[in-house]
Amino acid sequence: MARRSFDWGYSVTTTPKNVVVLLLDSLNRHEMGAYGGTNFDTPNLDRLAARSVRFTNHHTGSLPCIPARHDILVGAWDFLWKPWGSIELWEEPITASLRRAGVVTQLITDHPHLFEVGGENYHTDFTAWDYQRGHESDAWKTRPDDSWLGAPSFGRGHTHYDNSRGYFRSEEDFPGPKTMAATARWLTEDAPVHRAKDERFFLFVDEFDPHEPFDTPEDWAMRYDDSWEGPHLVWPPYAVDAIKEGVMTERDARQVRAQYGGKLSMIDHWLGKVLDALDATNGWDDTAVILCTDHGHYLGDLDVYGRDVWGKPGLPVYKPLGHIPMLVAWPGIAPSTNDALTTSTDIHATIAEIFGTTIKHTAHGKSLAPVLSEEATSVRDWLLTGVWGREVQLVTNEWRYTRGPQGKNMPQTMWSNRWSTMPIGSMPDFKMPMPDNRAVLDYMPGSTVPVIRQPFREGDMLPFWAYAKQYETVMFNRAEDPDETVNRIDDSIAKEAEELLRVALHSVDAPSEQFERLALN
Repeated sequence: MARRSFDWGYSVTTTPKNVVVLLLDSLNRHEMGAYGGTNFDTPNLDRLAARSVRFTNHHTGSLPCIPARHDILVGAWDFLWKPWGSIELWEEPITASLRRAGVVTQLITDHPHLFEVGGENYHTDFTAWDYQRGHESDAWKTRPDDSWLGAPSFGRGHTHYDNSRGYFRSEEDFPGPKTMAATARWLTEDAPVHRAKDERFFLFVDEFDPHEPFDTPEDWAMRYDDSWEGPHLVWPPYAVDAIKEGVMTERDARQVRAQYGGKLSMIDHWLGKVLDALDATNGWDDTAVILCTDHGHYLGDLDVYGRDVWGKPGLPVYKPLGHIPMLVAWPGIAPSTNDALTTSTDIHATIAEIFGTTIKHTAHGKSLAPVLSEEATSVRDWLLTGVWGREVQLVTNEWRYTRGPQGKNMPQTMWSNRWSTMPIGSMPDFKMPMPDNRAVLDYMPGSTVPVIRQPFREGDMLPFWAYAKQYETVMFNRAEDPDETVNRIDDSIAKEAEELLRVALHSVDAPSEQFERLALN
């Protein structure tokens, strides 16, 4: 897969001329009406689903936020080689190849990690980008407005958001609504001009809602919990067994879920304006619209031990986090439900195929076009997902197999020439350990660009992504146990899953340290 140019080789009703990707961060599949959710109102997500192919077997790849964007924009699972970080020298984003093909590319976003170290070069190859300010870690303001009194944050302390929040005077000032309004304007004012000039376009809307803080105007905040008194709990804890451990009460838990729901419903409302713009401009006629997310968000979901889980703590990728939604509205293709196994890198491969661009680096995606056209019923038999330095997970149609380190979580290795990751606002000097005299130059699969390969051994400080209180090896039978609640790791089939994981890691030329720490040699 090192170099690919595409020839369709099969028929589709209409080949899209343009692509719009709508990414809503931390979008829980099971809370959407289109996927059976009943807790919260999502009329516009459901409206989009009603005209789309609704994928029911779509899953995460690299986690969390920026690694997931890497899957979509670069098309390669990087979590086996490095944690959260920038686009590297041996690869390029899809926007670079689209630029060479003469495609107009536009980014509209309120996602602060795209403008911090660790994500700072994902936007640079777009023709234009529009950054709506003030979400979560965005260093937008140097001081808070006196109108903001703060909110309980489960130990986070003062945040950049505390400086920004008081400047939101109305709902229209919140980052999510601003991003969706900007998207609707672009589709109404700019997209028709590009069409008139016969210019193709790729619009990537990276909307950080419903990611925390789950902060909304009061009408939305009270929508699902109208008896709450006091400041709303807009910051969820990142915790396991939180209620038993006294981190929060059952009443707090209900409030946190309600605040997530309020934010989900608010951004759904503003998504409606984007759909209205597509309606008004007949955008559906020549444009593929893909709605997706990076991962879900635990809101008290239970792990294999029956403990309530909140946020994204150091745990395996259980179903609520890793089984994610994807809707694809494609010109000429009727709405339907599709159960083909897919993952985020497949979005990248699909975009590349639509525009006929060549991928120069090794990628791990499979185009969705064959299953959309019903020329095929599947595009892959398995996928890999996980967070660097922790468990590696293999997902098939039959099971989800999680393999943790078998003993010490060593050896480890990190491959990078940029050596950047997510900053922690409250600890600005807490950075990744730097390469040392054990580092060597090596090559990523399919590349001739030398890369720093840094080994980590027992006693070394690791990049913080690798740390967890415990690591798990578990297995769920997805066919017999669709809620993935019964650990089947002692079943005889687990040996077959272990072997398939070994084969899968070999097929992507994963680093030798992965086989050692997971005892897959």
